[in-house]
Amino acid sequence: MPKLKTKKSILKRFKIVNNHTVLRKRAGKNHLLEKKNSERKQNLFKAVLLTKTYCKKILSTIVF
Repeated sequence: MPKLKTKKSILKRFKIVNNHTVLRKRAGKNHLLEKKNSERKQNLFKAVLLTKTYCKKILSTIVF
């Protein structure tokens, strides 16, 4: 039986912190940044924790 491959697209989009928590990046950072104030832009560049249900889904699709 061959080895199971990891889903590289999911690993590029999310960061696994411990076994049960997953971080994601926020959207809206690529363009139209002039009209957003600096506080909003700083908050956009911070990572966000996913909810437990999404963590379970992502961790189940990633195979190590």
